[in-house]
Amino acid sequence: MRYQNSLMHDVLKFVPWGQFDRLVDKHGADRSVRTLTTKSQFVALLNGQLSGASSLREIVTTMESHATRLYHLGATAPKRSTLADANARRPAGVYAELFDTMLAQAHRGLRMASKGAVRLIDSSRIRLNALSRDWAHYDATCDGVKLHVVYDPDAAVPVHFAVSPARENDMVQAKAIPIEAGATYVFDLGYYSFSWWSDLDAAGCRFVTRLRKNSPTEVLAERVVLKDGPITADRIVRVRGRLGHTRKNPLDRDLRELHVVIESGKTLRIVTNDLTSPAEVIADLYQTRWEIELFFRWIKQTLRIKRFLGTSENAVRVQIAVALIAYLLLRIAHAAQQAVASPLAFARLVRANLMHFRSIHDLGPQRRPPKAFDPNQLDFALS
Repeated sequence: MRYQNSLMHDVLKFVPWGQFDRLVDKHGADRSVRTLTTKSQFVALLNGQLSGASSLREIVTTMESHATRLYHLGATAPKRSTLADANARRPAGVYAELFDTMLAQAHRGLRMASKGAVRLIDSSRIRLNALSRDWAHYDATCDGVKLHVVYDPDAAVPVHFAVSPARENDMVQAKAIPIEAGATYVFDLGYYSFSWWSDLDAAGCRFVTRLRKNSPTEVLAERVVLKDGPITADRIVRVRGRLGHTRKNPLDRDLRELHVVIESGKTLRIVTNDLTSPAEVIADLYQTRWEIELFFRWIKQTLRIKRFLGTSENAVRVQIAVALIAYLLLRIAHAAQQAVASPLAFARLVRANLMHFRSIHDLGPQRRPPKAFDPNQLDFALS
């Protein structure tokens, strides 16, 4: 009888293990390690993400119950205390760089063929408990971190991520993001910086964002808009020439301001450096921001990233990086099969069958085999 691997083994085939080993050596992650290797730590954390485990003890108990199947994964079931120590001490950079490697695998040529690409930028706050207060304290009611993401809505994958304490302003991480020349960046009011907008413009990028209510503009020209449509104004404008009394505005060029009425009746002031595209195209681009909100909801609910397995900064960074790697693995594995059309249904089936002897190509609905022909039944029917 032919040997059948577990579904977990099938998913792990998409991990570039050669590059993983090089990253482990680069960061010295296995230096002085006697029992739990970095690979076993990674497999354990992936198992926790894909299975929806909510604690280290649940991960350990589940893996111990499938110890014989772990042999074919090249991993061992960890002890809870050993796994906790590994999460606190093993360098999170191994997993952050592995994410970048796998991103190139999931989306070939992404960073080179960026002209005309759309990039959504946003952050999401994730609450932590009081045990993380020494490094993640925000205010009297919240201790947490921010997950900053640059998202490609066409490929439905994040192309860059960073983790910071929740108290840090979004612009600190935005200015550290590598700018892709020729790309279109869409973001909200959290990234309100004329100097950063000017950097995007200088790199040949198009940006689409919102103006604050109290930001005055000088109207240079009015354009015709459709009567009774959601776009009530289309203007060529300039923002104030000076900021305050001393600082010169770095974005000294013509911009375009649209007034768009949304379903709630609220009017948005959308601003862009694109002076030629139809107003409807600009409004639709801003509306795509909703897709990054859906991504944050997906990883929080499906990968259970709202509950952390450690309290140290390193442990939190490791878990977030592994969660994003798990997301990429699910996207890659889903694209490699045809049995399940929905990515969410595929993720749920992976969770339900993770350590079973199943293939990713065999997760569709199971059909009953046809009944064998019984000539006696035919004779009875004819009589």
